[in-house]
Amino acid sequence: MSTTESSSLYNDLEKMPTRELLAGINNEDKKVAYAVEKVIPQIEKLVEGIVARMKQGGRLFYIGAGTSGRLGVVDASECPPTYGVPHDWVIGIMAGGDDAMRKAVEFAEDDPEQAWKDLQAFNINNKDTLIGIAASGRTPYVIGGVKKAREQGILTGCITCNAESALAEAAEIPVEVVVGPEFVTGSTRMKAGTAQKLVLNMISTATMIGLGRVKGNRMIDMQLSNNKLVDRGTRMLMEELNVDREKAEALLKKHGSVRQALAAEKHDF
Repeated sequence: MSTTESSSLYNDLEKMPTRELLAGINNEDKKVAYAVEKVIPQIEKLVEGIVARMKQGGRLFYIGAGTSGRLGVVDASECPPTYGVPHDWVIGIMAGGDDAMRKAVEFAEDDPEQAWKDLQAFNINNKDTLIGIAASGRTPYVIGGVKKAREQGILTGCITCNAESALAEAAEIPVEVVVGPEFVTGSTRMKAGTAQKLVLNMISTATMIGLGRVKGNRMIDMQLSNNKLVDRGTRMLMEELNVDREKAEALLKKHGSVRQALAAEKHDF
């Protein structure tokens, strides 16, 4: 039996008081970051491959089903507002299409040919990178897409929570984060989902830093899509340019981003 399907270390959950339930979930969650730490070398190799290809015009694709697919779509969708990159730099695709983000599409993950068909809509090529996400490591949709992409000379990686899975075997750079049994047996939206989210954060953040979308520790290309972000950008400019709030906000609104405002002021950053 796979680790993600193995029996919980806890029993009679329905008899536990709320505090005991929460403490048990928290105790299991504490194990996740240590499991991720063990696979940093694999994540490093994957990120460096992604950055090298994206500098040549490549893109990053995620494919997955269920929770895994949703996590990939969320990570991809957060890159444009956070780092000011085009929407086609990081692309998340999930089995069953966008409708599956909110409502499960029955048996969508069981077709090993469909992911490659979905990827064709984006003209995926060998400058791109494809990461398959599947906690079990045995989702046909994901395995089929990764296998086909690798055959076409595309860099492939995966994020899975079982050791020696079919998905890991299919990918060129597998990331296997083995977090152990779930608190509720088989509920991989819990620890496995948390592990996948942590790894996705690491991949996209390190990639964007590698592509020059962060200076110092600041998101200087973020989209000014709400008042909170306008305020954040204003404070960045106040600090960098040593100007008052009124001047900083005027510069930000005039130039549209922290980077452009600093460039207009000939600020060395």
